[in-house]
Amino acid sequence: MKQFMSDDFLLDNEPAKRLFESASKMPIFDWHCHLSPKEIYENRQPADIAELWLGGDHYKWRAMRSFGIDEEYITGGASGHDKFMAWAKVMPYLIGNPLYHWTHLELQRYFGIYEPLCENTAEVIWKRANEKIAAGGFTPRELIDGSNITCVFTTDDPADTLEYHKLIAKDKSFKCRIIPAFRPDKALNVELPTFLPWLESLEKAAGENIESFAGLKSVLLDRIEFFDAMGCRASDQAFSYVPFTISDDIELELIFSKVLDRQPVDADEIDKYRTALMCFLAGEYAKRGWAMELHMGAMRNNNSAMFKKLGPDTGFDSIGDDRIAFKLSRFLDCMESQGRLPKTILFTLNPKDNYALGSMLGNFQSSEASSKLQFGSGWWFNDNIDGMREQMKALGNLGCLGKFVGMVTDSRSFLSYPRHEYFRRILCGLIGDMVESGLYPADFETLSKIVEDISYNNAVSYFGLKQ
Repeated sequence: MKQFMSDDFLLDNEPAKRLFESASKMPIFDWHCHLSPKEIYENRQPADIAELWLGGDHYKWRAMRSFGIDEEYITGGASGHDKFMAWAKVMPYLIGNPLYHWTHLELQRYFGIYEPLCENTAEVIWKRANEKIAAGGFTPRELIDGSNITCVFTTDDPADTLEYHKLIAKDKSFKCRIIPAFRPDKALNVELPTFLPWLESLEKAAGENIESFAGLKSVLLDRIEFFDAMGCRASDQAFSYVPFTISDDIELELIFSKVLDRQPVDADEIDKYRTALMCFLAGEYAKRGWAMELHMGAMRNNNSAMFKKLGPDTGFDSIGDDRIAFKLSRFLDCMESQGRLPKTILFTLNPKDNYALGSMLGNFQSSEASSKLQFGSGWWFNDNIDGMREQMKALGNLGCLGKFVGMVTDSRSFLSYPRHEYFRRILCGLIGDMVESGLYPADFETLSKIVEDISYNNAVSYFGLKQ
């Protein structure tokens, strides 16, 4: 019987252990996350471990609800201490859930606490963790520096002023680069009641009225240029399904006019609008060498009562099962045929699509970049041992695993960086198994380079950054 989460955690053979020695030394480049630039700039000391762990972490909230914890101890008004105790009560029952491993990795790496968290240990761990926090070292910048992070891409709306990015950039004492990433989801979701209020915020940021679809594209182009000047190297788009329905300028202006007049638009009109806007955006990304991330397959805000009570990103999303391959192919082909296909990273939330996306990559590769089309890492509900192994196995079977751009935290927590260690252990375990089984030679010079590249170097090269 192995010791719980020992130094050899997830490393079941000597090749895996040897490779992890190489992977573990690499810095972290977090090219997709939801950390707040405002919080990074303000650099406030957290009050306690409950604030660090439970404030905004909808992964934990879902687990607590599944256990039967009252909402008062999840998003309600209970004290931080009582919320922490509720989380500790849930912990022993999360067998097989990555939250169990993440929680204990964070306790080990940041607090030096190796006892498993449960009701019996909760009070002691609460006290020890908070003593450590009070002693210092837990501000956002200290956590980033202490986790060996060299660069972070935040997720930013086109209407954002990027004021905190500007302020952070002026502080030369902070070594990690904090770079905006362009996320135009609110521009694409034309059917939502939030669209027109968002359009007003975009007009305010741009200093001009938007009265046509052409006007919208013009303003978004200005915002892209602004983001580019701030160092942006990536965009991010989220789709439950992939739209692709071609239209013409006249029809698009009519659709946009209907939206401005608060008239309903049907599903076909929505797809035409989104297709046209995505084709425009993708072409602009390509001109600037940006990468285009497509996150596909989330079915969001399923519980309407809780959405009304708590809003989005509160733990009521799940995996969708829409078909994505055909229209994704047509969109990529449209951009490729015009010479305007950017570097593209395809993420799927539904593992049924692993082989659809893994095989799609090979249709549109180019010498412009190593693995110009990438298969994004196991994401959200796939951010676990099985999900990450299956994503990498599909990529290895169908493409070029050695050029994979690796892990993202996709997180709002400054304590989430041990997830990169989790990923690297899984990566080294997978490759170690291949070596142990005779599926790949024990060429550790090549293998060490491969795991170092997947852990860090490939992403730095892919996004065109100099470290």
